[in-house]
Amino acid sequence: MNKNLSLAILLSGNGSNFQAIVDSIDKGQLKAAIKIVISNNKNAFGLKRAKKHNIKNLCIDHKNFADRESYDQRLIEIIEQEKVDFIVLAGFMRILGSNFVRHFPNKIINIHPSLLPKYPGLNTHKKVLENKDKEHGVTVHLVDEGLDSGPIIGFMKINVEDEEKENDLENKIHKIEHYIYPKILSEFQEGKITTAGNKIRIDDVFYKDGKEYFI
Repeated sequence: MNKNLSLAILLSGNGSNFQAIVDSIDKGQLKAAIKIVISNNKNAFGLKRAKKHNIKNLCIDHKNFADRESYDQRLIEIIEQEKVDFIVLAGFMRILGSNFVRHFPNKIINIHPSLLPKYPGLNTHKKVLENKDKEHGVTVHLVDEGLDSGPIIGFMKINVEDEEKENDLENKIHKIEHYIYPKILSEFQEGKITTAGNKIRIDDVFYKDGKEYFI
């Protein structure tokens, strides 16, 4: 791609992944401009982060819409005006409907706190501990019409220690999220990652289940 990326960020809460992307841009590691930050939660701390950095931001509260389709249509209208390269989900706690996903094919990126296809949905750290898994991790993927089921771009693993607490595991996961998300966006910007249908090509190698990243 090589030109600077233009991004829309969707979030619902703290916005720490959004902050990691901003920090990467500020350090010159990611050549991108965040055109808009949208939240469905007016109290999201991520909106305050956006204001602090003078990034256009707004709340579109899903409670003000009759159904998912009308909410998604409003999101489409707002994002279309910004003409962005990618829509980056950074803790956006709503499932996007089929119409939204089809409108932006191969343009919606999400990060999920598990080694997909293991543990789609919520409470991933708890599930890892309950199942006594030895490994945990994060996955960056394109969004399709399923739940955390789109083509995997990349992932990172961590070891789960004996007697690990859920909060400790969550903190370790956040650390690698904040590394891999800006890293993968920068590789899109540099043209190292491209999409072809439902396949991901990284450095001219096609990956079916994503590339493993290391710090």
